[in-house]
Amino acid sequence: MSHMFVPGPVDVAPEVLAAQAKPMLPHRSKDFEELFRRNEERAKQLFYTQYRIFQGACSGSGMQEAGIRNFVQQDVLSCVNGAFAQRWNDVAIANGKQADKLEVEFGEAITPEMLRDALKKKHYEAVTIVHNETSTGVQNPVQELCKVVQEVSPDTLILVDAVSSLGGVKIEMDAWGIDFLLTSSQKCLALPPGLALASASDRAMKKAESVSNRGWYFDLLLMEKHRIKDSTPMTPAMALIFALDVQLDRILEEGLEARFARHAAMSKKVQDWCIANGMEPLAKDPYRSHTVVTVKNELKWDISALNKFLQTRGMRIANGYGKIKDLTYRIATMGETSMEDIDKLLTGMADFMKQ
Repeated sequence: MSHMFVPGPVDVAPEVLAAQAKPMLPHRSKDFEELFRRNEERAKQLFYTQYRIFQGACSGSGMQEAGIRNFVQQDVLSCVNGAFAQRWNDVAIANGKQADKLEVEFGEAITPEMLRDALKKKHYEAVTIVHNETSTGVQNPVQELCKVVQEVSPDTLILVDAVSSLGGVKIEMDAWGIDFLLTSSQKCLALPPGLALASASDRAMKKAESVSNRGWYFDLLLMEKHRIKDSTPMTPAMALIFALDVQLDRILEEGLEARFARHAAMSKKVQDWCIANGMEPLAKDPYRSHTVVTVKNELKWDISALNKFLQTRGMRIANGYGKIKDLTYRIATMGETSMEDIDKLLTGMADFMKQ
């Protein structure tokens, strides 16, 4: 069996793939409503929340847009430390918002001190933060950043993108005070692409009532009207809902703490191996991701040649993303990946070095 160490789409377990082949259900049926409700109740455990969970037929970028359209009338602060944090800023601007940037270099984290200074200069309706920047392998200190927002500007909503970390890293939405937390199916949840999950706090939903031009497809108030009846306004991604049903059982059977520990141990092993072989992770301690290791290509490897070599053994890693392509490469340690898989990959990379 081949194994992809790319940060999404990731490998999907055979039984999860097979779940998509179930016969379709009418999405206005009691059978579907029961399934939809069951998925939401279990997903709340992943989000560590008492609040609602939206199951959207879109990618994580769709939920980025939903967050902007529903919770920001005008002023938003975008914390930007990588390509996907930049995308959220681009989404805000494309939706006509006044989006200011708190920006650091790729590989750096957004620190509480930086955010404190930015919030003291201007009042914002919301702040957007990417928990785990997939392009750089940086995990922002979201819990500490939430504390700063609550101290300096308590009415500012906290919107968090956890596309490449939720389900692989413990993110306590309610305890930390996150107002909108989003993820997508094809990373740590180890599902096929096309499904996004998000949770919104009560105060965020209250704010949405006063925001104009929320659109239709991403109007969370419209989604909420249907959600309380265990349904969606538009046709859901039925096959993916079936797959989610199976995968949530598998995730909870493994145990969330065990799952988080597995992701942390795998990323640490990759980081240590890279350091021992003369290649530093782009992210600094203690901001290194537990789900994707972005490594400085200090040995000047031809990443395409490396991948061709690895593919002869049924494996594949990812090149760097955007402006750090070829300057870095990325190894995902997420989803179904096991320590045994990591050992095989590192053996393969060691053999490539011997060529």
